Amino acid sequence: MSNTTMSETEKALQNILDKITDGKKIIGSSFGVKHDNFEWAGASGNMNIDSQYFIASTTKLFTTAIILNLMSRGKLKLGDLISNYVSKELLSGLHVYKGVDHSNELTIEHLLAHTSGLPDYFQDKGIHGASLEVDLMQGNDQNWTLEQALARTKSMKPFFAPGTSGKAHYSDANFQLLGHIIEKITGGSFAKACDEFIFQPLALKHTYLFQDLSDKRPVSLYYKTQPLLIPKAMISFGPDGGIVSTTSEMMIFVQAFFQGKLFPATYLSDLQKWNRIFFPLKSGVGIHLFKLPWFFNPTGAVPYFIGHSGLSGALAFYAPQKNLFVVGTVNQVASPDMSFRAMIKLTQAVMKIKG
Repeated sequence: MSNTTMSETEKALQNILDKITDGKKIIGSSFGVKHDNFEWAGASGNMNIDSQYFIASTTKLFTTAIILNLMSRGKLKLGDLISNYVSKELLSGLHVYKGVDHSNELTIEHLLAHTSGLPDYFQDKGIHGASLEVDLMQGNDQNWTLEQALARTKSMKPFFAPGTSGKAHYSDANFQLLGHIIEKITGGSFAKACDEFIFQPLALKHTYLFQDLSDKRPVSLYYKTQPLLIPKAMISFGPDGGIVSTTSEMMIFVQAFFQGKLFPATYLSDLQKWNRIFFPLKSGVGIHLFKLPWFFNPTGAVPYFIGHSGLSGALAFYAPQKNLFVVGTVNQVASPDMSFRAMIKLTQAVMKIKG
């Protein structure tokens, strides 16, 4: 790719971000793209390329990476019953489906793959008819412990028996439990595990688990046109959504994840067991598949991606067919789908002028 073409590509990519970041629906954005030897990062609106932002459920990739690292060290197996690591008190009554208690059948893989059947303490409606998500979006910031998240989960009905063929239901409770299992195995906090297994090995200086109510480093989340100030909640998410990062460091991480630097690359094929979860996303084991249906992608120009995304509009994905990585955020809780639109447009622009 010539310098002239690179300049044209960079301008095209920046123009995409500037159009998406309209000051109404999207207040700020930051994205990075890497394709073979071409790498670009850009930002628009109230964000810059060094902005630290909440990656929300993209945190689940970090949790997955730690679990797989522990597996590579012989500390666990994906088929392990979680009852080996979780107390009877926490497990009691967690998964009662059609009168049968399946709590002691749950495995680590069920949690990673969202095939546990557990309801989502965050997005599913509770006994009072409202979800925790809606409560937070209305500005009712609150904190919760693992015990409280599981108590809320126990108050809801599971969707199916663990490991039911062809079934998946996205549940943040799964990753709350995985964080707890990591702590049990390592003997330290989840934050310490992130530091030991990921942040330090990759020399990530601006990526961390959000733990301090007074921490003003991350750009404020937005809900529509207003800042969404929910620091208590962001601390509480922990292993299912509490990490703060930057676009450049997310690019380092997602490459390490898919290139075997955090766990053996041979594990990746075993993660790609897909079940429908949110159209057009499918859930694998700790990762998601984003693949446009043919009627939105008739020429097949947009490749499939594997990785993860979050409700904040953050994402980190890899397109194996094209050796392409895309990371970033639109930092908008009301329209997280805009991050996928940005990813598609950025991909198309890079593919158009490759050579």
